[in-house]
Amino acid sequence: MSDSKHGQSDQYKGWVYKWTNYIKGYQKRWFVLQNGLLSYYRNQAEMSHTCRGTINLANAFIHTEDSCSFVISNGGTQTFHLKASSEVERQRWVTALELAKNKAINLLESDDEDEETHTQPDKNELQNTIRTLSAKLEDLSTCNDLITKHGAALQKALGELEQIEAASEASAKFKSVNERATLFRITSNAMINACHDYLELAQTQGKRWQKLLQSEHEQKLRLEEMVEQLAKQHQSIEKQARKSLAHANHSSSGNTQGAEGSEDEEDDFFDAVDDHTEEFKVCLPPQTHKRTGSGISVDSIGETLGPTADNYDSSDTDSESRGAEAKVISHKHGHKRTHSRDQMLKEGGSSSMPSTPNSLTKVAHPGSKRQRRMLIPERPNYSINLWSIMKNCIGKELSKIPMPVNFSEPLSFLQRITEDFEYSECLMKAAQCTDSCEQLAYIAAFTISSYANTTARTGKPFNPLLGETFECDRRDDMGWRSFAEQVSHHPPILAMHTESKDRDWSSWQEFTMSSKFRGKYLQIIPLGIAHLLFPKTGNHYTWRKVTTTVHNIIVGKLWVDNHGEMDITNHHNGDNCHLKYSAYSYFARETPRKVTGVITDASGQARWVLQGTWDERVEAAKVIKTVESGKGKIVYETAEAKVMWQRRYPSKELEKCYFFTELAVQLNEIEEGVAPTDSRNRPDQRMMEEGRWDEANEKKVLLEEKQRTVRREREREASDAAANEAEYQGYEPKWFRKDIDPVTGNPAYVYTGEYWDCKEKGDWSRCPDIYL
Repeated sequence: MSDSKHGQSDQYKGWVYKWTNYIKGYQKRWFVLQNGLLSYYRNQAEMSHTCRGTINLANAFIHTEDSCSFVISNGGTQTFHLKASSEVERQRWVTALELAKNKAINLLESDDEDEETHTQPDKNELQNTIRTLSAKLEDLSTCNDLITKHGAALQKALGELEQIEAASEASAKFKSVNERATLFRITSNAMINACHDYLELAQTQGKRWQKLLQSEHEQKLRLEEMVEQLAKQHQSIEKQARKSLAHANHSSSGNTQGAEGSEDEEDDFFDAVDDHTEEFKVCLPPQTHKRTGSGISVDSIGETLGPTADNYDSSDTDSESRGAEAKVISHKHGHKRTHSRDQMLKEGGSSSMPSTPNSLTKVAHPGSKRQRRMLIPERPNYSINLWSIMKNCIGKELSKIPMPVNFSEPLSFLQRITEDFEYSECLMKAAQCTDSCEQLAYIAAFTISSYANTTARTGKPFNPLLGETFECDRRDDMGWRSFAEQVSHHPPILAMHTESKDRDWSSWQEFTMSSKFRGKYLQIIPLGIAHLLFPKTGNHYTWRKVTTTVHNIIVGKLWVDNHGEMDITNHHNGDNCHLKYSAYSYFARETPRKVTGVITDASGQARWVLQGTWDERVEAAKVIKTVESGKGKIVYETAEAKVMWQRRYPSKELEKCYFFTELAVQLNEIEEGVAPTDSRNRPDQRMMEEGRWDEANEKKVLLEEKQRTVRREREREASDAAANEAEYQGYEPKWFRKDIDPVTGNPAYVYTGEYWDCKEKGDWSRCPDIYL
């Protein structure tokens, strides 16, 4: 039985059963909740030396499973499955956890507000303070003059009184002395009051100015360190560039003198009579591997290959490609040729790239029943120093950076995630495939296509308010509709559900992320899992997104890179697609934005290979034969490659409209009948789209303050519930519900299926009032 008990007012501790593994099941552990952190130990004696695990409740969510069980997760990297001894004990823990979470969130936001106040004081406030101090100083000077004057008069009167001998004259002089003494006393009191006011104001402002001075000093040191680091990196890059240039010149000279003796197979090129082939590198996962206790995949000789799909750390962007190198031979036209993938891309080029008609003179999709807008107001030319805002945010989460709309785009994250389905034709083709591996090739192309629009899109989407929603019904022209809701604020999580018009496929996902600003770049590491289901075959696919990095935050032109490794798994039959997004490097010989991949069946046999770039096109070829070369490389003989996805470039007019695509332009178009919480009804976002940025910034501050006020009210309710030992549920989403994902086993938000029915009825009674 749990021995939970209260310690201090902010502490709760006791025995709880924690799920360990399938062999040992639930094991009794000693849990301590304090200062917003939940830690556990094997026993109480371990509290002095060994902590087994800790979760920060400020970025976690709490889910109750049954009368005794509950789950605590921080978004994917840590999850505690716990069981109390009774329903009453479970409720006590949940109430204590919710209360501690609210306090931790409040403390974080208070610290952020204090830091923003200390580091970015209001100019008018400083001027008013200086004026007040100057006025107080003038009062002191006036009082000093009066005291000197009245003191001299009093001293003179007292001297005259001492010289009087007759009693009759002394009576008159006493009256004069009393009058002058009264004036001196009044002036002295005024002086004392003025001194007190000045001292109090000076002490109050002095403490604040001391913090400001300390903050400015620390910022100066950080900036000096950053500039020094940049200088060292610049020097290192120059050295590498010189070495690379010298090596390139030497290689060019060597190839000219002895091209026939070259041993670099990537640059080999020869003709033969029998066949026409093309050769390139792809990254392969190992065909046989085992998993360690930490979830790391290791091959038979013990070489670490990288995180598995179940325990994927997308921040490991510098890891080498997993598994062996492979080469692919594709048959074309009865001839044979071998060359590198880079050469093939150069030769293939973009000759088959479809031209984009003028967006001003056409409807977005010919099959649409409605005329949709093709442009939005151009982005105003507002100049603002990004570094002046970002310098105080180094190390913070992206969602906690107080960013004005000047660095945003007039779309929310709910709308931005909907853009993943711009190339939904890949899913339609996948639904028609009878071969599951070919279907997986189209799905891989679909996942890659979601990054195509990031090449020039450096604006940050609006962080959705808690309870904000977005619907997108494109059944009439694109064959699908989607719905998304911001279901959690700490940590920020949005849930989305999409379904095709003919119910051939459905997709759902949670999007949450870990993000840090590192000074030179901003890195976004997605943590959520995406699902895709084809009901007719039962094929159920999952994957995680790769890391996105925004470079040149300090100086230079912003640019975006997507990099990392992705595994797409078919949980129905064991098929898997391993993709590698190569990180961009100034000195790499690989094609920029390159993506390579291989599709294997449940036995590990390669079935398809993929190649391309995430900003242009993806090709796939079916593997016919596998051969091992003499240098330890694997050569795949394939059928002719076919294009699985190709990017549609937006028109030139949209370059001035935040580099939006046609779909992005239409996402924020005003539409009647949507929920009052829909992103299209958000006033600051609408003002920004219309070019009223000053008003948008003011409205954004008011909306965020309203959200904080509502959160404080929930915190008060949680405190009252804890004081009365009553049950407190906390915030619950309106269109999604917490449940356990049967595939991952982690808590997840599941769509209730009620939104579109409520829209048809016009019933928005459950929608919260989140806008002004």
